[in-house]
Amino acid sequence: MSLECDRVGGINLSQGVCDTPVPVEVKQGAFDGVEEGFNIYTRYDGLDELRHAIAAKRREDYGIAVDPDREIVVSAGATGALYCACLALLDRGDEVVLFEPYYGYHVNTLLSVDAVPTYVPMRPPDWAFSMDDLERAITPRTRAILVNTPANPSGKVFTRAELERIAEIASRHDLFVFTDEIYEYFVYDGHEHVAPASLPGMGGRTISISGFSKTFSITGWRIGYAVSSPEWTETIGHYNDLVYVCAPAPLQIGVARGLTALGSKYYTTLRAEYLAKRDQICDALRAAGLTPHVPQGAYYVLADVSRLPGHSSKDRAMHLLEKTGVAAVPGDAFFNEGRGRSLVRFCYAKSKADLDEACNRLERLGRRS
Repeated sequence: MSLECDRVGGINLSQGVCDTPVPVEVKQGAFDGVEEGFNIYTRYDGLDELRHAIAAKRREDYGIAVDPDREIVVSAGATGALYCACLALLDRGDEVVLFEPYYGYHVNTLLSVDAVPTYVPMRPPDWAFSMDDLERAITPRTRAILVNTPANPSGKVFTRAELERIAEIASRHDLFVFTDEIYEYFVYDGHEHVAPASLPGMGGRTISISGFSKTFSITGWRIGYAVSSPEWTETIGHYNDLVYVCAPAPLQIGVARGLTALGSKYYTTLRAEYLAKRDQICDALRAAGLTPHVPQGAYYVLADVSRLPGHSSKDRAMHLLEKTGVAAVPGDAFFNEGRGRSLVRFCYAKSKADLDEACNRLERLGRRS
């Protein structure tokens, strides 16, 4: 859809490229990193300064004590961290439970290591799921449950009660819990991001994965990390070294300096800005007659496009692009067996000018209908 959007010169609300400004502290930290000589290979698990900053962040945000020298691997983005964790901990044929709608990279990462994704459906409007469905998804070959919270594409924020039940199931069946917490600071309407590793008994079986692409608007820097107990970290780090060697050294310094310099006000302001953007695009979608499933977190919204012509979500996304010049991702990309044909996903991590224009075009679609 990004390619199609470029072809027609449209506004790209499809790919989560996050084209908002990078904090000055993060940019300056990267410049300083180059000047200070951080231009060669790092340790296989990342630079000391960044690992210590991540450990401090986890302690401050979630009350989790992390050993920065034995429990953190800095990798090439959160996707790189997940790939290395899967290489380290999954064998061919191992099953991993995902919640649907899912993020396509999660599925493809599992397939790339010959693991088998299985699915637990979540249902709109609040993307609730059944614990009975989760229990039924567990088989003797299940090795892990993957939890993306806040979730792409649904915007679901898993509640503490839901995560406690998932933790109980994981403990009873001796499963890993892989997390993707990349949108941890994007939560709205009183929802709280609960780190699964902070729950009692979960520190040893949770592989906590996150990164800074979204928080600092640096999707092209590729700085993410995995946190786990030392018995898993060493092997994850081995694969990180084998596949990526290391994440870019001066950019690690930029992130570390940003984490140290930016206080709680930055994250509060970030949430407020994205809440306003969420409300703006949801209002525009309603005006266009495309009912949004209002997200609880992250920065995507799934909208019902069943009123648009076409037999698939791709048909409808292409029709929308043709009529408005606004690109969205077909919902089929996030569902197994075609359940997303009436949905498309919009990303609202855009500059004010681009989001304003996209919303104006959507609203005009509604007036023409």
